[in-house]
Amino acid sequence: MSALSYARYGKDNVRLLKVHRNPDGTQDVTEMTVCTLLEGDIAASWTHADNANIVATDTQKQTVYVLAKQHPVNPPELFASILANHFLEQYSHIHVAQVSITVHKWSRMQVDGQAHPHSFLRDGEEKRTVECVARRSKGISIASGIKGLLVLKSTGSQFWGFHRDEYTRLPEVWDRILSTEVEAKWHWREFSGLGEVEKEVAGFDAAWSDAKKITLETFAKENSPSVQNTMYLMSEQILAAAPRVEAVDYSLPNKHYFEIDLSWFNGLQNTGKDAEVFAPQSDPNGLIQCTVTRKGVSPKL
Repeated sequence: MSALSYARYGKDNVRLLKVHRNPDGTQDVTEMTVCTLLEGDIAASWTHADNANIVATDTQKQTVYVLAKQHPVNPPELFASILANHFLEQYSHIHVAQVSITVHKWSRMQVDGQAHPHSFLRDGEEKRTVECVARRSKGISIASGIKGLLVLKSTGSQFWGFHRDEYTRLPEVWDRILSTEVEAKWHWREFSGLGEVEKEVAGFDAAWSDAKKITLETFAKENSPSVQNTMYLMSEQILAAAPRVEAVDYSLPNKHYFEIDLSWFNGLQNTGKDAEVFAPQSDPNGLIQCTVTRKGVSPKL
């Protein structure tokens, strides 16, 4: 005997770009990738080939486009909540709606020393992310984030005093290159419904700006004793800056740059304090992760 213990389905990689035309003649653009996933009374599609309760994934895609036309897509936390809430209101047999959004960066061009009214460039690969889960009669959970933010500093990082045994070959270092691709996520205290999400609109953008600023400034300013300590300090500051945020996640992979011994070439010194030429490494790499919460709180997503 067997039983279906879990099922959900949806539409992934729904790409859209929305142009907002401002009264002053300037325009703004937002490009995003959306994923929708639904749960509810849908088991019969798996167990009995009965699709009566299946909201087609194409229907979900078209819903994303229609609601993007009818509603603001910024901040993405609001748009994700509008989408998730719609699926619950539209389909009584759907009990949980999850919407994930990735916002792709477009920055306004500076032309002749001024911001151009309608031209943009991609000047970085960092992305703004949102994960939203609406549960019938249980509110809306939201996690916001940053991913793909590549940073490097050529000094101001250490790693020493770590455990050593017969398997350890890594030398201690008091000065090294530190580089990582930042992935951070902050979890908001659960919202009772769409109305409460709408009241937090300004807070979503403020938290995004604060989290990015905190990440960059802490990375740059701190003489880091370890990636572990640095990410903890970042998390503490985000919690202080955004009172409604309950938990912060960081995932920081090490992007290694190794010294190259060039002493074989006429005694050329390129190690230790003389190191100037390094070899970037792709893998294997260290991966450091943490979740920092307010006392007595655990993340909802």
